Amino acid sequence: MLTGATVLVLPGSGAARCVFMAKMALIAALGAVLFMACGYNPCACDGSGTLPVQTSPSPGLGFDAVVTETDTAITIQSGQKLEVVLHARSGMANWSNVRSSDTSVLSPIVNPAATAVRGVTLAAFQALTPGRSDITATAGAACSPGQACPMYVMLYSVTVTVLPSR
Repeated sequence: MLTGATVLVLPGSGAARCVFMAKMALIAALGAVLFMACGYNPCACDGSGTLPVQTSPSPGLGFDAVVTETDTAITIQSGQKLEVVLHARSGMANWSNVRSSDTSVLSPIVNPAATAVRGVTLAAFQALTPGRSDITATAGAACSPGQACPMYVMLYSVTVTVLPSR
C-alpha cells in the first residue's frame, strides 16, 4: 500500500511508477558494479599475463639483508647482519623458536627493533664465517583457552649461505 509520502516521491501512477522503479533499480545496480570493479585486478598481472616479481621489504636500521616467511634462501657475506621478519597467518599463533642450525656460521644477535606489531616476530643474526645454516621457526594453531585445539604446527625454514667477505 502506498502512503501519501510515497505518492509525492514517485512520479506517475501504475505502470509509469513501475517503469520508474525498474530504471532506478537498474541505475543503482550499474553504479554498484562500477564502484566495486573500479581498480580491481584479481590477477595482479603486469599486463603481459605474468605475475610481477615480489620484492622483499627493506632491511631495518643496521641490517644488511632481510628475510620473511615467503623466502626460502638467501646469500650474504661474512660480517653482515640478517633480519628475520615473520608474520603470523590467520588462525595461527606467532612464530617462535627462531633458531640457526649452525651458530658458528650464523649467530643470533639482539634485534634493536625487538618491539614488533602484533602478529610479527622479529629475530636477528650475524654471519660469522663462510658456510651454510638453516634458520627455522615454528607456529601452532591459535586456540582459545578451554577450547579443543587441533594438534598441528607450521615449520618455517630458510637456507642462509654465507660467503667470505670481500
